[in-house]
Amino acid sequence: MNTENRMLHQLMHVGELLLISGAEIRRVEETISRMGKAYGAKETDVFVITSSIVVTMTFPDGEMLTQTRRIRTSGGTDFRKIEDLNALSRRCCEEPLTVEELRAEVHRIRDGGQNSFYLLCGSILAAGGLTVFFGGNVTDALMAAIVAVCICAMQKWLAPLCMNTVIFNLFCSFLAGLIICVLSWFLPVHVDKIMIGDIMLLIPGVPFTNAVRNVLIGDTISGLMRLVESILWAGAIACGFVLSVWITGVW
Repeated sequence: MNTENRMLHQLMHVGELLLISGAEIRRVEETISRMGKAYGAKETDVFVITSSIVVTMTFPDGEMLTQTRRIRTSGGTDFRKIEDLNALSRRCCEEPLTVEELRAEVHRIRDGGQNSFYLLCGSILAAGGLTVFFGGNVTDALMAAIVAVCICAMQKWLAPLCMNTVIFNLFCSFLAGLIICVLSWFLPVHVDKIMIGDIMLLIPGVPFTNAVRNVLIGDTISGLMRLVESILWAGAIACGFVLSVWITGVW
């Protein structure tokens, strides 16, 4: 594989990481285009939807390269990776790295996982705070915080076992609702307030926002695909909680 092909291969990695980390379509296309220009491409045509990336680069000597990447992972939100990839893009536009240096940077960003402790603390604070915000008391907030820990555990260990995000949201919301309903048999809590606080941890807010933004700026196909996906995720979450309430008979 020549240098141009290897460079394009790394740009495909950058685009994939941006897409699965929650970046909007326009950001992915512009990042690949600008980095391609920085690496000597005369013209870079990029087509991105939620499930694939197609890039064609034309160089001054007339050589044309095309690569396609199928995106099989979806639903993630990692702003740290988006920030790191944006910083890498700006560095390459100012002074292009060698292909090997670019590869090392991309792998470093890809392998850098989220800080589980910060994620856990944020989930606890968000669930407890939102429960109080929507009318719950201190006991409800503590209950929501406990369930938030369970949700974080499921996101870490259950998610890889599920075939897609819809199935995971269904199982996760059902199990979270089941825990809330069972604990309500022994403690005087408001089940609805706790569920509202914990359901916020699963709501696909970023994908839905990106879907609307994509439609408004003209990326209609990608926007509609993401919108339908977000609605399916939200529907699975609602079905999971309703199913847990129906089985336990608690409300």
